[in-house]
Amino acid sequence: MTRACRLAFFLAVAVAGAAEAANCKDDWVCIDAEEDGDLVRLEARNLRNYPVTYTLRVRASNYAIDGPATVTRTLGPMESEAVMQLTPEGGGNKGQYRVYFEWTVGDKDAEHDDDYLYSLPYADGRSYRVLQGYGSRFSHKGLEEFAVDFDMPEGTPVHAARGGIVARAIESNTRGCWEDGCGRYANYVVILHEDGTTGEYYHLQKDGALVDVGERVVRGQLIGLSGNTGHTTMPHLHFAVYRATVWGNTQSIPVRFDSRDGIVQRPRRGARYLAGD
Repeated sequence: MTRACRLAFFLAVAVAGAAEAANCKDDWVCIDAEEDGDLVRLEARNLRNYPVTYTLRVRASNYAIDGPATVTRTLGPMESEAVMQLTPEGGGNKGQYRVYFEWTVGDKDAEHDDDYLYSLPYADGRSYRVLQGYGSRFSHKGLEEFAVDFDMPEGTPVHAARGGIVARAIESNTRGCWEDGCGRYANYVVILHEDGTTGEYYHLQKDGALVDVGERVVRGQLIGLSGNTGHTTMPHLHFAVYRATVWGNTQSIPVRFDSRDGIVQRPRRGARYLAGD
């Protein structure tokens, strides 16, 4: 029923004493620490061809930081940037520092086109009952307020609600459960839209991602097969559009859907909407 923050990553490292240290996660984002004498420079690097938003916090003793100790920024494709510099404060004690780091796909400053009409994420001529609409009291709250759950049998074809580039595709998991931490077992496809938001399709079945990372897809294209993996109590598709925010989180965005029943402004629990223009 929820994504359960499966795209956020955490890193805590103590790297004082090394002339140079690179701390990378999943071949996506690296934080490099370069020591020049007692001076420490931190740099962030994006290793992929998609924008990423990261939050970095430094806790230091006997170091002065040349700006805020916590920053949230977006790196463009394959981009790197200086983050901060640590200067020893003196007093005879060796400085120590620790880096905390999380990231997610997408642009924190993305400006969503609110006039865009999304297609429903299933085949034309089909309809599926809405299990949870916007603001559901069960699990669509806070960051997930504008997500939609569609009641789908396992193996139902899932179609792209909007075109873009596939940034992530996971399909190796087999487990669905409701306990804390079950989100890690989800299969999903994440499509990066041209405005920096992401369309995300969750709980796919094993081997249910039918597109590859880096592939450009068009609206309406078959991209996956629904399932019951991850943080879930029953087979369904969890769909939402997200904007990256702090500490590896993403905030869902309200969108409108085109259907044969007219424009769907706010999907309602229990309703069925017929896909197609």
